[in-house]
Amino acid sequence: MRASHYLALAGLELDQPERADQQAEALNALRGEVPAERDALYRFQVPELGEGGACSLFGQLAEEPYDLRPILGGESAANDQLLADLNAAAEQLTGQTGVDWLGLYARRTNPQGEEVLVKLAYRGAPSRAEFPLNPEFATISNNSTVGLSGKGRLIQSVADYLAQGGEYYTCDPKVQAELCIPLFDKQDRVIGILDAEAFTANFFDPSRLAALVGLALWTQQRLSNPSTSTDTAD
Repeated sequence: MRASHYLALAGLELDQPERADQQAEALNALRGEVPAERDALYRFQVPELGEGGACSLFGQLAEEPYDLRPILGGESAANDQLLADLNAAAEQLTGQTGVDWLGLYARRTNPQGEEVLVKLAYRGAPSRAEFPLNPEFATISNNSTVGLSGKGRLIQSVADYLAQGGEYYTCDPKVQAELCIPLFDKQDRVIGILDAEAFTANFFDPSRLAALVGLALWTQQRLSNPSTSTDTAD
């Protein structure tokens, strides 16, 4: 998928969309290293959930880490490499853009039979692993809203957004700007999201936006072809 088609689907605007295509193509050469201890790929710390499970308790970590293996169908060479690649890409783009938090999520059905967005790779503070994909949770969550609608959200000032009546799921109170954008398959169906957060307002300038859209293009191809290399020009 080229950036011009992606942007039209996601309802986003970007000057020089070819810069996003170039970013995606550059990531095609990336191959993450699978660690000897694969547990590090599949398990990560998450915040304790509040009463009813709706909100995370910031700064309070759950006793048990989240384990991706049940929702991904267990360990496999393909899952190992997918997670290693996604983590390497998150690391690279975090350094490249200076974003304070970055997460890559896939649309999956969890063992309880609930459709969710599950976090496969991230850089930044521990955060919620699953976001329910239902209209109720979407009323407080940009992640769920984008996952259901397929339309991206760019919030350059969380304070202004809240002042205008917007609902916002606060995981880290330091976040001042957020970019949440969908991931699509070849049939233009939503298969995940990319979420990026910054501790300064008006952070997402055209250069950073192009880089993160490029990451989205690459990630959606990687999720669609978990055991093969990627090609953005389909």
